[in-house]
Amino acid sequence: MDIYDLSSAAYKKARRQYLKTTKNRNEDLDAEWTPFRAAEKKYKARFPPPDLSHVLDLTSVTYDAETLASGRIFYCNGVEIKLLETNESTSSGVGKAFTVPRVPGLVILPSFVSPQDQRRLVRWALRDHARHPNETNLDAHYILPEEGLWNAHLSSDAPLVRTRACNPELSNTKSGNSGPRQLVSNTPADPANFQSMLHSPKPLPAPSPTVSPASPTTLISKLRWANIGWSYHWGSKQYDFTKGKGHVDSEIGAICKRAVSSVNWKEVFGQSDEEGWSDEHWRSWHETYEPDAGIVNYYQIKDTLMAHVDRSEVCATSPLVSISLGNAAIFLIGGLTRDVEPTAILLRSGDVVIMSGPACRRAYHGVPRILEDTLPEHFSLKLDGEGLSSWTSYELYMRTTRININVRQVFPKGFDPGLQVEN
Repeated sequence: MDIYDLSSAAYKKARRQYLKTTKNRNEDLDAEWTPFRAAEKKYKARFPPPDLSHVLDLTSVTYDAETLASGRIFYCNGVEIKLLETNESTSSGVGKAFTVPRVPGLVILPSFVSPQDQRRLVRWALRDHARHPNETNLDAHYILPEEGLWNAHLSSDAPLVRTRACNPELSNTKSGNSGPRQLVSNTPADPANFQSMLHSPKPLPAPSPTVSPASPTTLISKLRWANIGWSYHWGSKQYDFTKGKGHVDSEIGAICKRAVSSVNWKEVFGQSDEEGWSDEHWRSWHETYEPDAGIVNYYQIKDTLMAHVDRSEVCATSPLVSISLGNAAIFLIGGLTRDVEPTAILLRSGDVVIMSGPACRRAYHGVPRILEDTLPEHFSLKLDGEGLSSWTSYELYMRTTRININVRQVFPKGFDPGLQVEN
């Protein structure tokens, strides 16, 4: 990347901007940051460019027979990791699984998704999924085309997309506050408080009165998320079960189940005496894990995902499976508070991360940076059985994009939420 070349125009521009913006900055400001916030600032910074030498990059892992014989625990870029035995065995690193002992329940499967499947998932995320009836971040403000925003974007004569504020009869009713967004610290969901959360108000977001009609091509760069399965209510950080359960694509479900089934969970939790498991346990995941909700995130190069905790699922321990596609990203994961220094992990296209167990599922995590110019070569090559021209629009979009598909299980096996909904 040019930013790391001290003689490059990109480096010099970033330096000038840094000096300008920090000229009057309080030198003691960073002393108030928590360890997690300090890490976010470090990797988000455009200048100086972040030092990646302490970022766990599993593509650089090397180990020999002696390492394996010693218990498979070793270090990579200063981070302690453990190589797990898996139920999948292939070459070139595919089929390997690693844990990070300081984050119990975190499992990383490098290159788990093949190049062909990565491209198929990109098509699904853009063409098939980001459309009605799956909610997106744009639905609150725009009346999106029935054929889907991506398909309209590919059309040469697509009309402008109308706004909801200019069409009151098609606008959301009983909307919430249209003022500035408020930070919400939600109570962790569990079987005991589920009924109160089920009946708490979840007003629809108010359409913005300031947005203007726009072309599908303009809006596709503003697409940030699309819902999977149970509908997530961003205003309350709870699920809105009154909308019923949305569809979970069978291929997505199959990849997530295959990832969970490939892990030897006894190696991950067999020696653990963690509290917080309640009635749900890792020993049965091969049979009981059933993904029923999730989000597709569409990151542009300068986007970030700040530190947060997933507290909305009643099942607080079952695996959350996260699939990375496109440009690489730095992923931070810490502990139960922001005062725990996070581990930085480089996630590349095709990598799968599994967050599981009571400590990991309630750990603070985030994505402070997408690394530009890291799109894998297989996104620009013609693959067997696929016409290159049909892929070109996807490849152009993915040059500046990272797509993340993360899927989880809302209810523990055997829990009856008492919902009268249709699947």
